Amino acid sequence: MNDMRSVEEQLARVLAAVRVVPTDVIPVHDAAGRTLAAPATATHDIPLFDNSAMDGFAVRAADVADASPDNPVTLRVVADLPAGVSTDPRLTAGEAARIMTGSPTPSDADAIVPFESTVDGLADSLDVVRVIEAPAPGAFVRRRGADLHAGDVVIPAGERMGAFQVAAAVAAGVADVTVTRAPRVAVVSTGSELLTPGETPRRGLIPDSNGPLLERLVADADADLVFTARVADEGEGVAQATAAAREAGVDVIVFTGGVSAGAYEPVRAAFDGHGEVEFVRVSMQPGKPQAFGVVGDACLVFGLPGNPVSVAVSFEVFVRPALLALQGRNERFRPHLTLRAAESWRTPPGRRQYLPAVVDLAERTVRPATAGGSGSHLAGGLARASAFAIVPADVAEVAVGDEVDVMLVG
Repeated sequence: MNDMRSVEEQLARVLAAVRVVPTDVIPVHDAAGRTLAAPATATHDIPLFDNSAMDGFAVRAADVADASPDNPVTLRVVADLPAGVSTDPRLTAGEAARIMTGSPTPSDADAIVPFESTVDGLADSLDVVRVIEAPAPGAFVRRRGADLHAGDVVIPAGERMGAFQVAAAVAAGVADVTVTRAPRVAVVSTGSELLTPGETPRRGLIPDSNGPLLERLVADADADLVFTARVADEGEGVAQATAAAREAGVDVIVFTGGVSAGAYEPVRAAFDGHGEVEFVRVSMQPGKPQAFGVVGDACLVFGLPGNPVSVAVSFEVFVRPALLALQGRNERFRPHLTLRAAESWRTPPGRRQYLPAVVDLAERTVRPATAGGSGSHLAGGLARASAFAIVPADVAEVAVGDEVDVMLVG
């Protein structure tokens, strides 16, 4: 009898336990990486005023309708409009204003003639300009409000504020935004065999690569790492780390290791049987042993397997979506593509495979990141991986040319 839970069932349990974190009102220029809890709304039009899309001359299109290289039309230049001016010079029949890109177009003008469509139009000062190419009415004029109007939503709630979003909000006159605060996360590595990164490894002892791995993954999910610890397999280390993390006010605790059914499983020993954290087997490889629960009012606790690839996969499948859901993010999952296998490989029977993979977007192909297969201990292959190839449980082998679902992570 298969007593393993599906990935979808486990993820649904995780997301059902999420409660969105509180909000802050902050200056828009400080909002990069945060998630909007309320829409950012324009306070003015974009563009703010009709303006020139080219360096050239503001004209009345009817005045130059017959212009051509063989029949130049001469106009009097009555104004000069560099960027930043606010003047609105009158243009009557046969008159033009020299204008720079972004400058307000005169109310009497309805077209811009670029310098390239004139004779000697780049001269420092001109009393007249000869136009040799007729512009259509409206040519090279950026109309007020063509992008958006005051009151329009610039960025909807639930969106991440990246560089483009910050720039758009500033352009629309937004000064402050309402965002969810960054989730506070604790990372606890378990294992008596673990060394501090940088210590010399020796027989029986290995570097704790899971800690640095999770530090970067947490930051990439726009969360704040506020507590870290490394505890042995024996003793009260897990309970002590949990108490310290909660004292630090964390929203999420992520344990690595200690969740299987072996003799030295400190996370299981600390939580199993208390009813807060559930230990299950999930139908995936790597990452079969998983733990999840809620302690206190709303602190999420994840127990991930100890092998590095298992940690990376489990984080992407379960922890990252939860961290984004805590922020109220609309999009909680990595982008997926369908690519063709460049190599063949075997898959574990009866479990969905998440294989660290290298993608070639130009060739639209995917291949394993390591020749060693999908072993959860093969941390070196993570350095080459930019994706996970996801193979269904009922597929025993991937052949060259097969279509494969690929989750991009790099």
